[in-house]
Amino acid sequence: MQTVMVSNRFILGIIAFSVSFGLTLVPNWDFNRSFLTGVVTVIATYTAAFFVDKRRRNYEMLVLSSLRKRIKEMEGLKSRIVKEINQIEDQRNLLYAESKQLQNQILECRNQRDSLHRELGNFASQKKQLEVESINLKAEVRTLENQKSELNNSFSNLNVEKRRLELHYNASRSEITQLQNQICGLRQEKQELESNLTLLGRLKPQLEEKLYELRMTLQNLETELNQQNQLLTATKIENSNTAASLNSLNSQLGEQKIQLQQLQGEVSLLQEERDLLQNQVWDLLQQTEILNQETLLETTLADEVELFPFAELVEPITSIDTTVDKSENLPEEWANFLEKLPGHEIQVLKAVVAQDNTNAVIKQIAEAHITMPNLLIDSINECASDTIGELIIEPSVEVPKVYQEHIINVKKMLDMYEDLMARYASSN
Repeated sequence: MQTVMVSNRFILGIIAFSVSFGLTLVPNWDFNRSFLTGVVTVIATYTAAFFVDKRRRNYEMLVLSSLRKRIKEMEGLKSRIVKEINQIEDQRNLLYAESKQLQNQILECRNQRDSLHRELGNFASQKKQLEVESINLKAEVRTLENQKSELNNSFSNLNVEKRRLELHYNASRSEITQLQNQICGLRQEKQELESNLTLLGRLKPQLEEKLYELRMTLQNLETELNQQNQLLTATKIENSNTAASLNSLNSQLGEQKIQLQQLQGEVSLLQEERDLLQNQVWDLLQQTEILNQETLLETTLADEVELFPFAELVEPITSIDTTVDKSENLPEEWANFLEKLPGHEIQVLKAVVAQDNTNAVIKQIAEAHITMPNLLIDSINECASDTIGELIIEPSVEVPKVYQEHIINVKKMLDMYEDLMARYASSN
């Protein structure tokens, strides 16, 4: 808009200059005077245009202010109209509801009228019956007068009975007040029990998690017991085949039997504790201090389970052939790592090295030992960190892989494990 006004003023100045210049140049042919006259005319024209624009702007501002006032008035009118429309709508809804109520009342009145007509017919028939009955009642009145005297006597007896019932009523009323007080106390106890129940509901997931952990430890103890049973049978077969090492094996067998009995006693204790936990879960929710003691018991049981590493399986194997020098093929820390690994974790490590359907194999091993694949990987890495000082499996990839710098030692360790198992099988 501004550029259009500038261009219009520029055109106006050119036209005024050219007209004044032409009109003063024609009679005198004096270019300087004509040019001066054109300049003065342009200045005068611009001055006049400035005053005209100023007046037009003032007028437009007045019109704009009046239009704004009109818009505000229209908006206020609009809001009032909207309020009135809402009021009318509310009144319409009320009238509609009242009309519905009136229709319902009319229907009820009609139903009442029909019922009254029916009752009138019934009353007419009843009137006839009453006339017949009145005759009968006159006869009965005579008999009732005779019975009246008897009733007076019974009335006196009833008054006595009434007094006795009033006394009983007062006693029962006092008992009812006592019962109401007891009900109020029971309601308060109910509210306290409901608040306790909500608290117990919050603590229930923690206890269920603790119960699941206890079941896991129980399952681990059962697997360790099975391993100990297998170890016991292996030692028995070894005792029959190796007469030379009979004395040492008998001593080891006695120790293992003692450990087995201890484990069986601990398993029976854990089973009893599991039954108690299942039967008294709500009592345990209110006794968190006892739960802390049970967690301490759980840690001690876990420490006792860790006392049976792979070394006890390797010990009878190495006792068959002690000529194998582990330091020649495998470093000492890797040999210690092999001794600390349980059999199922060695199977997991073998599946990771083989890279043949690794996730499925690890999942099967985890399901067989009631755990998760990532926990098996973390357990292997933790054992490696304790013995070697480094992690050996990449835990962040989809398919677990052994780090490239450890792959040779891992393969040697697995070959050594298979060699030991083959020697053990051949010796038996």
